[in-house]
Amino acid sequence: MLVSVAPEVSGVKVYALVGPSGTGKSHRAIMVAHQTGSDIIIDDGLIIKGDQILVGHTAKKQPTRIGAIKAALFLNPDLADIAKKSLRANDPKGVLILGTSVEMAQRIALTLGLPEITRVIDINEVASPEDIKKARINRTRFSRHVIPAPTMEVRKSFPGTLIEPLKILIKKDRDKFSQARTWMEQAVVRPTFTFYGRLTISEGAITAIVSLTASQVSGVKNPGRIHVMQTEEDGIVIEILPVLYYATYLPGVSKKIQTVVKERVEYMTGLSIKAVNVVVRDIALKIDR
Repeated sequence: MLVSVAPEVSGVKVYALVGPSGTGKSHRAIMVAHQTGSDIIIDDGLIIKGDQILVGHTAKKQPTRIGAIKAALFLNPDLADIAKKSLRANDPKGVLILGTSVEMAQRIALTLGLPEITRVIDINEVASPEDIKKARINRTRFSRHVIPAPTMEVRKSFPGTLIEPLKILIKKDRDKFSQARTWMEQAVVRPTFTFYGRLTISEGAITAIVSLTASQVSGVKNPGRIHVMQTEEDGIVIEILPVLYYATYLPGVSKKIQTVVKERVEYMTGLSIKAVNVVVRDIALKIDR
């Protein structure tokens, strides 16, 4: 049972777009937000404003369905606190919450300290039966999900999940004589927990990627020993013990190794890298021949 409490984010109208999973809610989120005057969209654990993902770890990036549910409901207290602060800082006029049911949307609003929902919009009000059927096929047959944020923003926040960009047309003015139009871009992704079942990447494969990447950094003689450790937050920590050449700038080379290894592993595997620790324990003389 939901217990009503005083909202932490006041003076904002809250709307809910509800419908069963896979019926196209995310695809129509931007359109509905535009129609309701909502400048913030809350969808699957993300808080999105315009072309920017403000806060969140998308449920579509979780390795399990249980993890996806927890992310969508902001059950992580630390993430919920960050989300509340972001909402207060952005002072939205309207917030659109996407959920599979009214109860889910209400729970999200309560968790994030938002006022009670002003209006509930059913997916059937904004999508035809044919549209919903097509959305279900894209979800069940192709595992395609939409994130209502631009392609580059999704790629930056969640490397490795992007399939393709998707553009939708929004009418700026309801006047039938107006020709004003604007294109809004969304990203189509294939969630980790639906990608050919459970995808497993061996430690050896990750180590090979790290080794090759680190060895290509100027100043590195060899990447040395590499350790890969999984964290409780569904991410990994990489530790590298490289051998560097004498007279190289150790902080600069170490930083470069951290940056390129994180970018390459995330790009090639889609895994979330929590940390790349570089420990230089050996120096080698560079012999010119």
